[in-house]
Amino acid sequence: MVKKAKSNIMWGARFYNAPDHIMKSINASINFDRRLYKHDISASIIHAEMLVKNEIISEQTGIKIVDGLQTILQEIESNNFDFKVDLEDIHMNIEARLYELIGEEAGFLHTARSRNDQVSTDFRLWTRDAVDELIQQLENLMKAFLKKAEAHVDTIMPGFTHLQVAQPTTFGHHLLAYLEMLSRDINRFQSTRLRLNECPLGAAALAGTSFAINRIDTSTRLGFDRPMSNSIDAVSDRDFCLDFLSTCAICATHLSRFAEELVIWTSTQFNFVSLSDKFSTGSSIMPQKRNPDAAELIRGKVGRVTGSLVGLLSVLKGLPLAYSKDLQEDKECVFDAFDTMSLCLIAMTGMVSDLKPNEKILRDAAKDGFSTATDLADWLVRELGIPFRESHNITGRIVKLAEKNKCKLIDLDLESLQTIEENISSKIFSVLTVEASVASRDSFGGTSPSQVRIQISKWKKRLF
Repeated sequence: MVKKAKSNIMWGARFYNAPDHIMKSINASINFDRRLYKHDISASIIHAEMLVKNEIISEQTGIKIVDGLQTILQEIESNNFDFKVDLEDIHMNIEARLYELIGEEAGFLHTARSRNDQVSTDFRLWTRDAVDELIQQLENLMKAFLKKAEAHVDTIMPGFTHLQVAQPTTFGHHLLAYLEMLSRDINRFQSTRLRLNECPLGAAALAGTSFAINRIDTSTRLGFDRPMSNSIDAVSDRDFCLDFLSTCAICATHLSRFAEELVIWTSTQFNFVSLSDKFSTGSSIMPQKRNPDAAELIRGKVGRVTGSLVGLLSVLKGLPLAYSKDLQEDKECVFDAFDTMSLCLIAMTGMVSDLKPNEKILRDAAKDGFSTATDLADWLVRELGIPFRESHNITGRIVKLAEKNKCKLIDLDLESLQTIEENISSKIFSVLTVEASVASRDSFGGTSPSQVRIQISKWKKRLF
């Protein structure tokens, strides 16, 4: 007599013994993929209704299945559902509960589908929702940057290259740079959404199905643009995960760059901005400390998000077509990246909204480092007709003179300037203030307040 299988009731008929407890642990994904429950139930309901519509299962059976799935949804959302590790994943947990609710007719639900196309469909639905949520959070952050930039169109600060004072700019203009970065992040998320919005359901295990299903119907009802064209690709593709993770990694890098600036700017040595108590912490031993820990944590979490991308790339690089169990490793990294990004975006929005630039300190710092040297060189070209390379050399010598005299360029007297270039007139002093420097940068996208206001108007139309 053949020994009865003691394995998983959903797939164990050809097995003689149950898996080892370690096998159960490594095989199970229910502890993290349970968050797919809404998408699994939604896709299952639409699949069942398609089966009825195409006379693959009876209408009575379809009604029972749909009613049972809706009951399960209510149970999960009311925290009244028993998730079982022995049933491996969210799909089998839901199906097993459906058996308990309606009996053997639950078995018809899995007609013309496999867990392979089922999980790929669920995961695409979840990722699509995640993309939409992150886009909304990015827009909230952009609005916070925009509001702060508008309030500080005329707040002069030093612009940096190599973290050395370069030219005067404005706080508003500096913040608008981050709106440009974040808008590209939104474009990347939108592009990711566009590419992932194809439906795998109906591809079954890898080769399609012999049942006369309507994949266009299920695809449309689930909000996809179209069914995926190749059944093998449908169950094996995880490009949408890589798209999502790479976009998250780039976005996290942008957040990290501003977080780094906040860490620098809030230091005693810079004191460019102040963060509110809401996003600062103290020291357990030094009572005077105010640490920008929220910014530091955002800066640190970029490694976590980038690690998720590298981790999944490493999983996928050696996989033959079509489905392999390795693909179960796709979800935790994507879930973690989403959770991390969502938290960082919310925290960064709070910090940007609350930060206060120290305007006098910023203005005074903009005067350091001979920041108007380029204005002097430009004046020589414009007023005296000197080629820029020569004016650059003349200006360099003037800077050297100011450095020797331990003064700013504007503090040099006319006679000293004329020892280096005899044709310099007193008009030169009109371009050597930081206010004049900023106002003169009136080219499109420049730092002049008039240009910044143009950009602010553009962003208001886009965001509000």
